[in-house]
Amino acid sequence: MRIAVDGPAGAGKSTISKAVAERLGYIYIDTGAMYRSVGLAALDAGLEPRSERDVSGILDDIEIDIKNGDDGQSFYLNGENVTERIREPKVSMAASSVAVIPAVRLKLVELQRRLAEKADVVMDGRDIGTYVLPDAELKIFLTADAAERARRRCAELIAKGETADPAVVEAEIKARDKNDSEREFAPLRKADDAVLVDTTDMSIEQVINTILELADKRR
Repeated sequence: MRIAVDGPAGAGKSTISKAVAERLGYIYIDTGAMYRSVGLAALDAGLEPRSERDVSGILDDIEIDIKNGDDGQSFYLNGENVTERIREPKVSMAASSVAVIPAVRLKLVELQRRLAEKADVVMDGRDIGTYVLPDAELKIFLTADAAERARRRCAELIAKGETADPAVVEAEIKARDKNDSEREFAPLRKADDAVLVDTTDMSIEQVINTILELADKRR
């Protein structure tokens, strides 16, 4: 079974998808982390993430590995564990920029589809239900208003000992929304057969249970 979870930045896709996968005994695939890894590679190489020519030029030299362990998933970029680095705000913006480049999406979508052929999966991202897994048995479009998404992101940063300005974080989230929804290739949008789940006023447990109930009906 394939469960596709799409939605804008900060909607809680990773947290919810991980939990749903764990409850069901499925494999969780964080596609956003893959794009973050490419964005990080571009930044480390001193490239402009929005430059199709520059980023396309380093794709053959990028290797992304996903390893599952007792502490969850770890992401490796060319052999380096970058699980923490890819969560930095500047990498988030770089990920949104490289994601509009067709060559990047084609490279990663091929990998994502291969992973989904091997086992029952919960896969989250921006275009899973519309492009990566259009025949997924269950599609969820997870969203929340921008202010609530910014509040959650600030709480995450503060918990890590970092500073966060809610207004700045909300502006960054809105910029990512615009970038993701207006890109020409596989833009962020709700699939026609996806179930809309607005998490603005929902607890994490309520969201998880909602998706588990939907999954139970599709199995």
